[in-house]
Amino acid sequence: MKIVIIGGGIGGMALAILLHKKGYSVSVNEKETKVPNIGNAFLMHSDGVSVLDMFSSYSTVKELPGKFIDTFILKDPNDTALKYLKLDPWQCIKRPDLINYLYSLLPANKIKSGRVFSHFLYEEEQVIAAVFNNGDIEFGDVFVGADGSNSKVRTTLFGKTNFTPIEVKEIIGVVRLPSVAQNHSHQFTKFLSQEKGLSFGFIPTSNEELVWFMQYDVKLMELVNDTPNSMRALCLELLKDFPEIVQEIIQANDYATSYIWNTTDFDLLPSFHKQNVVLIGDAAHLAVPFTSAGTTNALIDAKVLFEKIITGNDIQKIFTNFYLERAPFVEEHTLLGRKIKQTFLHPNKAQIDEIEIPLITHKESKNKLAPKYKKVHLLYFTDPICSTCWLIQPQLRKLKLEYGDYLEIEYCMGGLLPSWNNFKSGPITSPETAAKYWDEVALEYDMPINSSVWLEDPLPSSYPPSIAFKAAQMQDIDKAIIFLRRINEMLFVDSKNIIENVLLHKAAFEAGLDAARLMRDLEGKAQLLFEADLELAKSLDITSLPTFIFADKYDHSVVLKGFQDYKKFEEALLQLIPKAKKKPIKKDYENLFKIYPTLTTKEFSFLSDLEMDASEALLLDLFEKKVLIKYNSQQKGTIWKLSE
Repeated sequence: MKIVIIGGGIGGMALAILLHKKGYSVSVNEKETKVPNIGNAFLMHSDGVSVLDMFSSYSTVKELPGKFIDTFILKDPNDTALKYLKLDPWQCIKRPDLINYLYSLLPANKIKSGRVFSHFLYEEEQVIAAVFNNGDIEFGDVFVGADGSNSKVRTTLFGKTNFTPIEVKEIIGVVRLPSVAQNHSHQFTKFLSQEKGLSFGFIPTSNEELVWFMQYDVKLMELVNDTPNSMRALCLELLKDFPEIVQEIIQANDYATSYIWNTTDFDLLPSFHKQNVVLIGDAAHLAVPFTSAGTTNALIDAKVLFEKIITGNDIQKIFTNFYLERAPFVEEHTLLGRKIKQTFLHPNKAQIDEIEIPLITHKESKNKLAPKYKKVHLLYFTDPICSTCWLIQPQLRKLKLEYGDYLEIEYCMGGLLPSWNNFKSGPITSPETAAKYWDEVALEYDMPINSSVWLEDPLPSSYPPSIAFKAAQMQDIDKAIIFLRRINEMLFVDSKNIIENVLLHKAAFEAGLDAARLMRDLEGKAQLLFEADLELAKSLDITSLPTFIFADKYDHSVVLKGFQDYKKFEEALLQLIPKAKKKPIKKDYENLFKIYPTLTTKEFSFLSDLEMDASEALLLDLFEKKVLIKYNSQQKGTIWKLSE
């Protein structure tokens, strides 16, 4: 089978490389007379990077060009953070670097330059050859249109494309500013006007350079022509009220190397193929640039089509299955781009928290382990500074693993420490007695606890981190639990005062939350949610932490207060569901750290059923082999984590 690819861009080249390495006859036909490496730079999602990783064994280049990006910061023109969050892994790559990389992986005789597509030759309704304007003819069995957004192959198959109106234009440039690139390493920084359709963003492509873009509503100002001077004047005028760093970038830029794009898209095609001709990349689907989806989708198209070809025989079935797999995702990206564009064009209609992140998200896989029959509601009253709540984590984590299918766990804040005025909880009446108590329980329960915070920088109250947890719950319940774990570690292991906003911001970011939003919510609705938790605790007569209330749909309940052996948790659940069966735990370290990214030695021992000494020895051996990293409490115990 010979496969003729029309278009030597990223998608076409990726498909050609995959097919060639599998032994297929391929021909890439590119309209440019030389390597088409014009262009600036783009963001590529990890899904796209994973396709490029498939080429690593073919290349002497073992590291992809570009810069790893894992942080998104959205600000207003006054430099106030609107969003601050961790990203799925992205790579910012200069287009010429990637094109040159791809061209190095395919034999030169497989690439025919200077071929502008004209039309197809048919025989019995099947395409047998592609004809080019220079008179060249390329015969083949399968034809792939990878000729970009203005695809002539698409027009040949489906007629004239109905593009959406051009409402937004984008100017893109690459500038060498080492200080800015290094100070904003791994960050996608964007400034968004909340008064008009105008934004500016920049992303480092290396330690020396960065790509920048300005998106603007075409009604704001007319660009007379696309000369360098006109683009410069437009940027300087529209962005005159943006921060100093924006001025530095647009002043340093060489506009002779910049481009202006008329952003548009079109509705999902009814199919990506006709007979033995199929479309991929922008030829098949086009999204406005608000999602940074174009390059990633082109690479995924190439991978999916390749996989269909090598595992199938019926070309019509191959192309149909390709469409069925890809169409839902590209349509979702198109609709997301349109939604973001409308918010961009009408900023006064959007609330800050409702602003979409201008990036596609990782493809969600269906969770095969999703609970099938949750029958028990577990109301868990806790507090970020409660030492017993920290000590009982091994039992709680094991309960989730073995009986999680039966449980719906709701976390509520118990309000342990309003202030130190007239405070008494067991032997604790002051920061000094809290330090003494922590030292005692650390030795007894083998969990890492550093009591020095109570002597050096005592928390005046547990209310601020409790309110922060409620703010985290407002965004994402699962990530809120990760956030709670992180501030627990900051307090009990690192001995940090977790009422400090900088620590709460850091923990929110590390948990995958929007840290900027969390800081806003601390002052608003989160306080009301925390007060509601306190009222609930009062109505249920919660006098000690932790308290666990197991309840079924018949209002039968079992209450556990304070530290408990694991057997007590099992007995409580079995009282409500006598036939509940525990799920076996895969006890190898790879599985345990995959489920729980950080584990204390005690937790690992408890979950793996190894003695503490054996657990310590195994974890230390993995540390020495650089499989794990560790964080030691100054006084007692260790937190372990897989190496990056």
